[in-house]
Amino acid sequence: EAAVVRARSAAEWWDGLGQTGRRRLLDEWRGALARKLDDLAHVVVEETGKPLDDARLELVLAIDHLGWAAKHAAKVLGRRRVAPSLLTCNQAASLTYRPVGVVGVIGPWNYPVFTPMGSIAYALAAGNAVVFKPSELTPGVGVALADTLTEIVDGRPLLQVVTGFGETGAALCRAPGIGKIAFTGSTATGKAVMTACAQTLTPVLVECGGKDAMIVDV
Repeated sequence: EAAVVRARSAAEWWDGLGQTGRRRLLDEWRGALARKLDDLAHVVVEETGKPLDDARLELVLAIDHLGWAAKHAAKVLGRRRVAPSLLTCNQAASLTYRPVGVVGVIGPWNYPVFTPMGSIAYALAAGNAVVFKPSELTPGVGVALADTLTEIVDGRPLLQVVTGFGETGAALCRAPGIGKIAFTGSTATGKAVMTACAQTLTPVLVECGGKDAMIVDV
């Protein structure tokens, strides 16, 4: 809950930068991630056990996510005119997207950077702050990722990491001030996330899978 409170103040500052200001800082973050790619890849290897080249590839794809979001946010989310209905044919109508404020992201263990970055990058590009709960198996990856952005935004709590087990994720879902939750993980946990979010009518985006660790004995 404390992390969400801090994130709300950062979200106000971030929203005030506008699309141009946010794109500049997100591009700086992308450059920082590229420069620290090998360091981050070794953290991924240590926590997941995947080969170093796979970890590097995951980070490259995550950086690409970020680049696309920063480049296209203004076009995708910009104000546009829409046709009025017959009832309002004598009026002009337009559509404007506003940030939801704070987005909670709950990530998986198998792709601990690439998968959550699909939500983190787009949430940030849309003007929101993010509270990220990585898998309990890959907390160091989440912390390392957030630290690189914290340096870019002068220490503001724009991307915070909360670590822990299922109770931490549940608390994030129920935290006052959360505008949306993005979850990737098992179907069983996805159901629990949806149940928690339903209590406060918090919008939720759920991607469920069924992959688990496998041992091949030959």
